Amino acid sequence: MTFFSITVDIRATPQRVWAVLSDVEGWPDWTPSVRSVDRLDAGPLAVGSRARIRQPKLLPAVWRISSIEKGRSFTWVTRSPGLSVTAHHGVEATPDGSRATLSIRFDGLLAPLVAWLTHRLNNRYLGLEGAGLKRRSEERS
Repeated sequence: MTFFSITVDIRATPQRVWAVLSDVEGWPDWTPSVRSVDRLDAGPLAVGSRARIRQPKLLPAVWRISSIEKGRSFTWVTRSPGLSVTAHHGVEATPDGSRATLSIRFDGLLAPLVAWLTHRLNNRYLGLEGAGLKRRSEERS
């Protein structure tokens, strides 16, 4: 399995969830799966924007935004020899607030091995991120 995903229902507006999700430098404040996020460019998130992310038990990685739909979703990618990792972050309106979808996909020659070696960590981190996003989004809505 090289694809991992989680959805979380959140009692907050999509605008509120997007504000939390798109403030990538603030992630360490609401999820223990991220130690630090350093933006490598100025301005709002856009295609080509980069950030260096440090996570427990993982090497630091530079992520580059490959697509963004302001207010709805962004996708970013990090690459190393034999491996490409794509993470997608999306939010949509529901009758009770919002639904966030977080996913990670491994591609490349080493993808099956790396995904297998890290599958527990991937699922744990997605769970922490979903719970943290929910908590942070709901606390001020």
